[in-house]
Amino acid sequence: MGKALGLRKVTQGGTARVTVAWVGVVKPNRGSSAHCPPHVFHSCSASRQKALSLVSCFAGGVFLATCLLDLLPDYLAAIDEALAALHVTLQFPLQEFILAMGFFLVLVMEQITLAYKEQSGPPPREEMRALLGTTNGGPQHWHDGSGVPQAGGALAAPSALRACVLVFSLALHSVFEGLAVGLQRDRARAMELCLALLLHKGILAVSLSLRLLQSHLRAQVVAGCGILFSCMTPLGIGLGAALAESAGPLHQLAQSVLEGMAAGTFLYITFLEILPQELATSEQRILKVILLLAGFALLTGLLFIQV
Repeated sequence: MGKALGLRKVTQGGTARVTVAWVGVVKPNRGSSAHCPPHVFHSCSASRQKALSLVSCFAGGVFLATCLLDLLPDYLAAIDEALAALHVTLQFPLQEFILAMGFFLVLVMEQITLAYKEQSGPPPREEMRALLGTTNGGPQHWHDGSGVPQAGGALAAPSALRACVLVFSLALHSVFEGLAVGLQRDRARAMELCLALLLHKGILAVSLSLRLLQSHLRAQVVAGCGILFSCMTPLGIGLGAALAESAGPLHQLAQSVLEGMAAGTFLYITFLEILPQELATSEQRILKVILLLAGFALLTGLLFIQV
């Protein structure tokens, strides 16, 4: 904690007098040795947020392609195959119903969380944010004592919840992709799938890390989510190898239902969290759209190579 003083020298009648132009208490940023005024921290933080938002648009394109071109086709093909193996013919759109249940699962969880937090009353940080007023038309609060006003409050809870649901849905899908590798009897085909998954998961891991960082989660939580995500595909491969001899139509149907629920949750996260958050602001709209399309094209090309 250091004091920052702005001094001005004023001469009156030949006598020099030093007056205090402004006095402020500045809390230095972590990892920084310089003591700068608060507006410097605000400018640096705004630049970092813009850069992170642009990179997140690229990640949003990756997630959009994952949702529409990877999760949904895999789920629909798997459940159709399971129903055909059981000789089941349905007039009811069961596949779409399972997707809707995954979608509503996240919606209900989020609304229950918000209702509970609203009934428990505003935390002290909310009161501080109300005292500090608004910036750019939206309420702000001082986050992590860095001297930089950031948006918070009611939006922080659903953002963190959606981030956790995103990790869960991707982790569950990773298990199923690992199962597909573990169930392979041809070693050459299994190696090809492993290499394709390595590239695919590498891109998803970077995109997921960006989303978690934007949710203002603690570093330990982000690291834990990354470790969880990285362990799911090997776990699925091991389970697939163990179940290769006993896998039947009922097992495949149960797996397809779980994968459909995961795809439904991913639909919610993609279209109600990732895309609206990145495209809601008026800054750099064209560049954001270009990066969104670039992320979509990258994963599309990777999936095309896998086929």
